[in-house]
Amino acid sequence: MELESPVLQEPAAMVDLTGLTCPGPILGAKEILEALKDGQVLLLLSDCPGTRDDLYAWARQTGNEVIQTEGRARGATGYYVRKGRSKTIPVHARLDLRGSLCPGPIVEAKLLLKGMRPGEVLKLVSDCPGIKDDIVGWAHVTGIEIVAVGEAEAGAHEFYLRKRPPAA
Repeated sequence: MELESPVLQEPAAMVDLTGLTCPGPILGAKEILEALKDGQVLLLLSDCPGTRDDLYAWARQTGNEVIQTEGRARGATGYYVRKGRSKTIPVHARLDLRGSLCPGPIVEAKLLLKGMRPGEVLKLVSDCPGIKDDIVGWAHVTGIEIVAVGEAEAGAHEFYLRKRPPAA
């Protein structure tokens, strides 16, 4: 789950499986992902209502990762799936604030990070709409390092935030 920048990585492959019912989209994604290298991203387009839950479950079981979803035209969804998992990020504190409205997640993260040592990582999970942009802006202003961003589940993002040492 490494993040080079807050911008999504460009997909190495794309497959449009709109019109197929489940398990078609998952089987199609599996076939394409097998040909990709670890770390590369597949963009899967599907309009089957079952794809979201099936894809997240399949990704967890196979060591792949759904890193982002986005609405598309005519009811389709774009699923960005990264092949393989990145190295594990050591987490020193966890904060799951699903159901908490903004700016609650940032306020709570700020309080928790204040008590942490420089270099330690906080895993923040939030389903607040707009949280991605809010976290990026807040981290930029405060100097908090965004180590990684992922999607914990449908509509919930996870952020790995590192407290930096004070400026010398």
